[in-house]
Amino acid sequence: MGEVKNCPICGQLFNDIGIRDVCGNCGADEERKYEEVYRFLRRRENRAATIERIVEATGCTEEMLHKWVRKGRLQPALFPNLGYPCDNCGKLTQTGKLCESCSTNLQKDLNVFEAGREFREGVARRERGTYLSEKTKRY
Repeated sequence: MGEVKNCPICGQLFNDIGIRDVCGNCGADEERKYEEVYRFLRRRENRAATIERIVEATGCTEEMLHKWVRKGRLQPALFPNLGYPCDNCGKLTQTGKLCESCSTNLQKDLNVFEAGREFREGVARRERGTYLSEKTKRY
């Protein structure tokens, strides 16, 4: 069963069943804008259009374009200048949540952290040392 929410665009109450994050009216408007953007991009001369050019020509918002690319409705492989902002720095990316440079920096930081952890574990192991003594049997 869905829950009642306010539409983030118009403020109208709607029953959210998980299909859309907006009310039915705003969803229909969004769908019309998507069709308009898709028709615009299907023309050969517009396939390499930038996000700014698409917004200017169709009247949709950048946020809508980012959402459609994120959801996979608009494929960056077909339209190379489309993308959505990196969650860390805001640079446009076409896959994942982070751009290439942010994911490389994160991987470097994780490698440094892992090396430090291994070093601390090694020091703790050496300091903990176990001493065994041989018991000699007395006859």
